[in-house]
Amino acid sequence: MVNYQHRDLDRVFAALVDPTRRAILTRLEQAESLSITALAEPFPIKLPAVMKHLDVLSDAGLISRSKQGRTVAVRLSPQPLREARDWLSRYERFWSPALDRLAAYAEAKEAQAGARAEGE
Repeated sequence: MVNYQHRDLDRVFAALVDPTRRAILTRLEQAESLSITALAEPFPIKLPAVMKHLDVLSDAGLISRSKQGRTVAVRLSPQPLREARDWLSRYERFWSPALDRLAAYAEAKEAQAGARAEGE
């Protein structure tokens, strides 16, 4: 049986799958809040499509909306991202050694390339 917390986490990861939604979150991370019109401006999709993306982000708890007059402001809600990060961190031990080996390999290759360049 899936508990409530896992359903929330499922929504967060499902929302993060789409590159447009990730780009929306990035824009919101850089500004305290944006109107829907300002948020939609750089995307090559129509406003109704942006609204659908915002609905998915809202359902996942990743954004909040507030209305001021006729303008709807959108803000990032980072708590679900923290919960996803905390869940992922339990598995860090599986990829951390591999990333350490990759970094060591890249540094060794860079040192070799530097040594060859000095020898020329």
